[in-house]
Amino acid sequence: MTDNKAQMASPAYRIAALDQDFVLGDTMRGVRFHLEYQKAEEYLRKWGVASTIVVFGSARVKEGDKRGWYEAARAFARIVSERGGALYDHAGPRQNVIATGGGPGIMEAANRGAVDAGAPSIGYNITLPHEQEPNAYSTPDLTFRFHYFAMRKMHFAMRAAALVVFPGGFGTLDELFEILTLRQTGKMDDALPIVLYDSIFWRKTINFNRFVEEGLCAPADLDLFAFADTPEQAWGELIARGLKIPERKG
Repeated sequence: MTDNKAQMASPAYRIAALDQDFVLGDTMRGVRFHLEYQKAEEYLRKWGVASTIVVFGSARVKEGDKRGWYEAARAFARIVSERGGALYDHAGPRQNVIATGGGPGIMEAANRGAVDAGAPSIGYNITLPHEQEPNAYSTPDLTFRFHYFAMRKMHFAMRAAALVVFPGGFGTLDELFEILTLRQTGKMDDALPIVLYDSIFWRKTINFNRFVEEGLCAPADLDLFAFADTPEQAWGELIARGLKIPERKG
């Protein structure tokens, strides 16, 4: 019998789905994009997540650091989870479920606030050079890890009913302006409210009016967002700007 060891050992002979060299190769990037979309989508649908309140903010903020941002994010997320529809699984799809980047700092605080309310919450984690692990408060079945920032951002945007942005660095600014651009260009729901938490921080950090003064934005573009300085005020701004709250049945 002729020896066929060379054929059996060839990478070409591997089952495609089990061949990591092939699946992780350059030509399969589009398939990997699809996989990152589909896996999270299946879990979100299984949990009946119809809409989310996205909370962005720094991973470096600490509990008890006297600025109060951690505590405010936690309190805000509890308010959302108790009043927004994340608990109403018996009445249909879950609405306004807290969604964060799944890491520490403000993200941890928001996921923790949902736990305080007994509600599920989402953590869209990302693989980074310095490994970022998920915080201990996002719902395990709704804690995802992405390789591609683009697909992570897509999931953030797809179900977003509102966005609340706490103080943060470059990553937070990137995420904020991504959503602002989608709103400005009509790629997202015109009713999607955006709230920036801690008006003093944001007004000192970014001179939004300068964009209008230099003719780089229309005056109406500054109406795309509002400011808030307490968790209750942030919730009130979302309601005033059109956040939909499902009626509780039963």
